[in-house]
Amino acid sequence: MIVIECEQGSTEWHEARAGVITASNFEECRKRLKSGANKGDFSQKAKEYAFRIAIERISGKLLSEDKFDTFEMRRGRELEEDARLLHEEKRGVLVEQTGIALTDDRRFGASLDGLIGKDGSSEYKCFIGPSSLMPILLENDVSKSTDQVQGQLWITGKKWSDFVLYCPALKAINKELTIIRVDRDDNYIEALESDLLKFDKLVIQYQNKLTEK
Repeated sequence: MIVIECEQGSTEWHEARAGVITASNFEECRKRLKSGANKGDFSQKAKEYAFRIAIERISGKLLSEDKFDTFEMRRGRELEEDARLLHEEKRGVLVEQTGIALTDDRRFGASLDGLIGKDGSSEYKCFIGPSSLMPILLENDVSKSTDQVQGQLWITGKKWSDFVLYCPALKAINKELTIIRVDRDDNYIEALESDLLKFDKLVIQYQNKLTEK
């Protein structure tokens, strides 16, 4: 594992992600067509992502579209420090801030919100949409982020991650912070890695097509 210390959203962070298949996109990488003549093939969005990664590996730079900063992304960065401090207070832990972790071949990576001791990590979410909040707050269901979190555990080799939802709107009832411990699932990670390696082959195919004479 290679860890690059940088602030998320910074120029260094963007540069470190160029040509890297990132954990926030692992779910998209695994999507396949479920019907039709091309059943089993990668989805169109997965193909477009693979093509973008192929271009980035050739150029060594991000495509400009990847630097697009949404309101949700800015809000997440602004609230992350509050979430981390409250997490440390409630769990009695020290969260080490870091940047992005890469596999040794630099093909896969994960932006890390924090590392905890020898075995742990943390992932902070500041969702505002009801469709994202409801499963977590009502059912402790973080399945929408499973590929991302297990992917982070795969890359870092950590044993668990604290999935932390920070929702300041619930401060009035003292429920602004929800912490859900996600343990490493090696069977899940094995299947995830297999799918990601297949996706990486698609990236390589695009690279070869782009560079052939």
